[in-house]
Amino acid sequence: TMKDDVYERIEKTPQFKQLVAKRERFAWLLSAIMLGLYVTFILLIAFAPQLLGTPISEGSVTTWGIPMGVGLILSAFILTGIYVQRANGEFDALNQAILDEVQK
Repeated sequence: TMKDDVYERIEKTPQFKQLVAKRERFAWLLSAIMLGLYVTFILLIAFAPQLLGTPISEGSVTTWGIPMGVGLILSAFILTGIYVQRANGEFDALNQAILDEVQK
């Protein structure tokens, strides 16, 4: 069909291969950062629980584990936002350039 022909032409363009490679590298980088943060938090729980259990200030019931855990959760939102910003900018522009090239 005509759609299949368009898809095949898109897949053969060097720009499409570049887009896929850039997107994969970026996604893996952000995934590695998130994994690193998560593993660090888990290792702190395993090997330095006294650090996470230390109150933030004298007489406080809040320990350092709470802001670190919240920070870990927030980092996921921040990394997602970074991906979305790049996807809506650079990746969408590359995508549009590919479509414009194929539709000529």
